[in-house]
Amino acid sequence: MENKIVKFIIDLFKNKGGDLYGGEAVTQLEHGLQAAHFAVLENASDALVTAALLHDIGHLLHDLPDDATDKGIDDLHEALGAQFLEKYFIKEVSEPVKLHVNAKRYLCLVEAGYFSTLSPTSQASLLLQGGIMTSFQKENFEKNEFYKEAVALRRWDDLAKVPDLKTEPIEFYKKRVANSLQIN
Repeated sequence: MENKIVKFIIDLFKNKGGDLYGGEAVTQLEHGLQAAHFAVLENASDALVTAALLHDIGHLLHDLPDDATDKGIDDLHEALGAQFLEKYFIKEVSEPVKLHVNAKRYLCLVEAGYFSTLSPTSQASLLLQGGIMTSFQKENFEKNEFYKEAVALRRWDDLAKVPDLKTEPIEFYKKRVANSLQIN
């Protein structure tokens, strides 16, 4: 029998995942599948693959328009997504999702040239999300036990914007998602 949360997530992606991923040439579903695909290629744990798949679920849970960033609105999707995921998933899923936006801010500070690798949409949203971290914010970010996982997730997020990239369908991830629930 399929878990209700796993079914809900698959249905959510099937019903709302066809929308374009804000300013990118991929849909929300394609973006999540690509991020999970890159996590699998790096032999990530089930929990981190699940985090990669679901890192932007907050975009599917709110009713803001796709062009919210263009209108100067930070949708706080990482917080909304983490808040949802915390109810059902282990911390190894929800914490990297919660931190993936701050991981972008972090990488802009610690890695020369990282900012220039971001898509124009991601560069624009960075400003709404607090801009490049300060040294003090960096120190606090590195105190989180899941910051390295969030940085890995961020890198897959950045890569996951390739039009027509062939990936496995969302059903491929059912078992990994189910394995990452608080109670299987």
